[in-house]
Amino acid sequence: MEFDHKHYIPCLKWKQGEYQAISRFDSSIKNYFTPLIEVPEIGWDFEEKRNIRTLEEHLMLFTKRVIKKWGKAPCIIDTRYILSTGKIEESVQTIRFIFNKLRENCCYAIPTIHLDNDNEYKEEIRNIIKENEEELCLLKEDKEDLCLRLSLEQASKEKLKKDIDIMLEKLKIQLNKIHLILDMDAPNYIPLEGFAKLIKKIIYNLPYLNEWRTFSILGTSIPKTMSEIKKGVKILDRYEWIFYKRIIEDFEKENSRLPTFSDYGIYHPNILLPRDMRQINSSANIKYTINDKWFIVKGRGIKVEGGLDLEQFRDLSKTIISTQYYYGSNFSFGDDYIEKCANGKTKTPGSLTRWIQVCTNHHIQKVIKDIANYYAS
Repeated sequence: MEFDHKHYIPCLKWKQGEYQAISRFDSSIKNYFTPLIEVPEIGWDFEEKRNIRTLEEHLMLFTKRVIKKWGKAPCIIDTRYILSTGKIEESVQTIRFIFNKLRENCCYAIPTIHLDNDNEYKEEIRNIIKENEEELCLLKEDKEDLCLRLSLEQASKEKLKKDIDIMLEKLKIQLNKIHLILDMDAPNYIPLEGFAKLIKKIIYNLPYLNEWRTFSILGTSIPKTMSEIKKGVKILDRYEWIFYKRIIEDFEKENSRLPTFSDYGIYHPNILLPRDMRQINSSANIKYTINDKWFIVKGRGIKVEGGLDLEQFRDLSKTIISTQYYYGSNFSFGDDYIEKCANGKTKTPGSLTRWIQVCTNHHIQKVIKDIANYYAS
């Protein structure tokens, strides 16, 4: 897989709303972005006090959804939220199970490694990227692709080059096969100039900066929960995008390598999961991505006596389409749904999961447009 700084890497937790959102894009749009898919937690049944399914059932369902909802286009898979070495069938480990299933269906899936993964995990990764002689679905130059996901803490360490060299020797892989992602998580971007200066210093000190196959910067400034937002309309800065444009200005002046933009979609990376939804009354809300900002409209808690108050989504949708920020029904599936909901043309207003789909679909389309417009100017 090859892409440059004009590409987009959304990091997705692969919840239902997210994979339904990207399933709405046709192949022409998929060419502009590559999802970093995090294998979700198995999930917990709080009433029965047990996992909702076995590990094998969970991973089988996950791989089926990747194949059905994303298809054969390139994607990056990160297993950090599940047991990386859990046994499933005899000696077959979790990571091997996932990639065997995906590649059996010609899904171009790239495994992710972290420097702090244990040796057993790294050995399994080495086997996956090396034992592909009979794999007919992947091009020869692609079948050894690997993603290295670095935290800011790891990237700041003096021994980073040594740790990377040890990993390279362990995996027997070349630098030009590795997609490097610098994961900032959800940092404090303020003051912006000071933060940009810090990150630029970290980037300039990264070993082999010009030799990685691709290089991306991942981060977000979205609120961790909607409890931080008051009812009504709130406009928040998309600092991850503002910051990205700011450092690109310097990189272009200094003729340095330009990183690819990556974010966490409409989720905070550290959202508390699993949660007992019986104890939570989530508020109706629409997170609508606009130029440099999040336009957020928030309603009431959806749980009411006798059922769920989802009708309020129609009023929230009316708020969106009545503003100067609305992009029109032709902009994306998400925008079309917002307008239809506002005008009473949907059968129901939609569940919370539906609105994650709507907002994620609009967000990805908007970021793709933002990147294209920025580099065209």
